[in-house]
Amino acid sequence: MTSETETILRDALALRDEDRADLAAQLLASLDSPAVEDPATIGAVWASELERRAGRVLSGEAATVDWATVRDRVGDRLKE
Repeated sequence: MTSETETILRDALALRDEDRADLAAQLLASLDSPAVEDPATIGAVWASELERRAGRVLSGEAATVDWATVRDRVGDRLKE
């Protein structure tokens, strides 16, 4: 890490939590590929992601929770 980067990091760590979170989100977003606005491309990307996730569920790789448990958890949080 360069001294300039270290200075920026030190300054960023001194920010309020909310400002640090916003900064981190913007930095991470800057690493993503440029936004795509073509509906066909967006659809293809989502289809690929859905297939990936479904494959993880079907193979047993992804941990799942039954609906009753999820519903109870959400209900409990709403009561708080």
